[in-house]
Amino acid sequence: MIDLLPAPLPLAPLLLAALLLAALLWPLLLALRTLRWALVAPEKPRLALDWLWISAPWPALALAVLGPDGGLRLDVWLLGGDWALDDQRRLLLAFTALLWGLAGWYARGYLAAEQTRAAAGDPTSRSRLLRFALFWPLTLCGNLLLLLAEDIASFYLGFALMTFSAYPLAIHSGSREARTGGLAYLIMAVLGEGMLLAGLLWGAGTDSALTLSQLRATLATADAGLWMGLLLWLGFGVKAGVIGLHLWLPLAHPAAPTPASAVLSGAMIKAGLVGWLSTLPLGMAGVDASFRGLGLAMLAAGLVGAFAAALLGVVQRQPKAVLAYSSVSQMGVLTALVALGLLRPDSWPALGALVVYFAAHHGLSKGALFFGVGISEQAPRWPAWLLWILLTLPALSLAGALGSGLIAKRGAKEVLAAAGAPDLALWLSLAAVGTTLLMARTLWRQWTQWRQRGRSPEQTSARRTGPNRTRPSQRTPVAADDQRLLAPMPLAWLMSLVAALSLPFWAGWLTGGLVGGRGWPRFSELPTLLWPLGLGLLMSVGFGWSLRRLGPRLSHWLPAGDLWWPLAAGGRRLRRLGRRMLKGLASLQAAWIAWWGARAGNGLTGLNALTRAEGWLRRQLAMLLLAVAVGLAGLLLLDAQSTPLWP
Repeated sequence: MIDLLPAPLPLAPLLLAALLLAALLWPLLLALRTLRWALVAPEKPRLALDWLWISAPWPALALAVLGPDGGLRLDVWLLGGDWALDDQRRLLLAFTALLWGLAGWYARGYLAAEQTRAAAGDPTSRSRLLRFALFWPLTLCGNLLLLLAEDIASFYLGFALMTFSAYPLAIHSGSREARTGGLAYLIMAVLGEGMLLAGLLWGAGTDSALTLSQLRATLATADAGLWMGLLLWLGFGVKAGVIGLHLWLPLAHPAAPTPASAVLSGAMIKAGLVGWLSTLPLGMAGVDASFRGLGLAMLAAGLVGAFAAALLGVVQRQPKAVLAYSSVSQMGVLTALVALGLLRPDSWPALGALVVYFAAHHGLSKGALFFGVGISEQAPRWPAWLLWILLTLPALSLAGALGSGLIAKRGAKEVLAAAGAPDLALWLSLAAVGTTLLMARTLWRQWTQWRQRGRSPEQTSARRTGPNRTRPSQRTPVAADDQRLLAPMPLAWLMSLVAALSLPFWAGWLTGGLVGGRGWPRFSELPTLLWPLGLGLLMSVGFGWSLRRLGPRLSHWLPAGDLWWPLAAGGRRLRRLGRRMLKGLASLQAAWIAWWGARAGNGLTGLNALTRAEGWLRRQLAMLLLAVAVGLAGLLLLDAQSTPLWP
């Protein structure tokens, strides 16, 4: 049975149902098409990343733009499917679908060499390309489902589908770095899924909650609501990159193909944030007072993550590793804002709008920055000054000095002032200094590598390498016309720049009003908003001079992944200790068996002696009976000597 929830216009429910189903089913159909290719005729040359494949997120984008507010319920789906679209979901869905669409377009150019090798009959390239083409739409489908789901079962299904389908994307190149990053991603994903599933089942079973709204109400009033909330915060925190649970990001992002890195950091990392918004009792009246403790823990973790990730990121040498730490830092800022929703419930309506807008701003800007890394590696034939100005724009936006970043910074200042948290506003401004340092470090490392390769746009034609760590023997030159403005990579990158910088305009139109603040700041407000940028630039000069001398040592002492390496070393030591213990147990087992074998031999000897004694007893039975009789008679005689026979 299908129920269409009321919508303002008569045809609106039908339009909403059609777009919802198309948004979720179209990526699945494209994945099935790729699976059919892989099973039926894997050796046949095909263009796996064609325009049909690129169109996977288009129905979701159409839903975000054209779909009316409302919901769709399917009683035949699991425990009852309940999917909805509102202003919050609309903006999240819009930037997610837009980023996925641009990343798919970008991937067509990024993996052009691999497609050429696959068409030429290389089985390894064909296998990797089909795997990428299969799991890309599956990951997208999970991402879209968790954004639209209102029932717990659909939400968890989408989250798990997105999480595990992204693993093949992270290990696409098959290099050692990719396998290490994939292993860290998988271990942390399993840990997070365990905590998440425990929290969801505990909360749903406490009061028979089937929807996310009911789950939030249960957490707000249940005796063990705090512990359920803690499990959900940590479970979603793995995906959101909470400090201490973040270690997979700096390992998986640099090793993954650039388009996969863009959606990992821009869209999928926001699934953790969406989980917090969907399950925690933010802004609800009557919430148990113990949640204040959880809010304080989240606030502390967010601020520590914002600053610690900046310090770890500025010593990295790979641009994508620096961007990964930047994502951890920015998600720390979002964690602190969400925590304030538990500490100041009355201010949550304004805080919630700011958080969603900040998520969209970070997702699009970070996607443009990751695309820019690939562009600097395979630069189009543009003037160098134009290329580097364009590469700088999303960095300035993320630092809060331009476009959507400036709007987000002003909105945060206003909302925090209204919430009575000016101290937090100061801490977040200081965190923006760290963001400026990370952006300067990213651009500097891009510039350094670009100069070392000697690949200015006016000199040599670029070579399309596919994944970043493809071996030189696998590289294939690209045609000159692939460096044109309308080539997939440059055009997708330029469109991502436009989407990120114009977010304040189309986000306000999409949600029916300007989000994240009251609008553009006045000229008199700029000094209070831009001082973190100036301080960060000054500090970046000092850091840059210091890192020229200490950079290699610091990169060796603080490698990407930070906590992963001592944990991995501890795991190896435990494994060696376990092996030694197993060898000791095996030796003990062998000695134990030998001892029992010896005892068994002695026992057999004794049994043989008993058998011989039994034969002797049978042969001497008459004499033994006679001896017994004589003995008894003697005893009676002795007894008779002491006892009178008559009175």
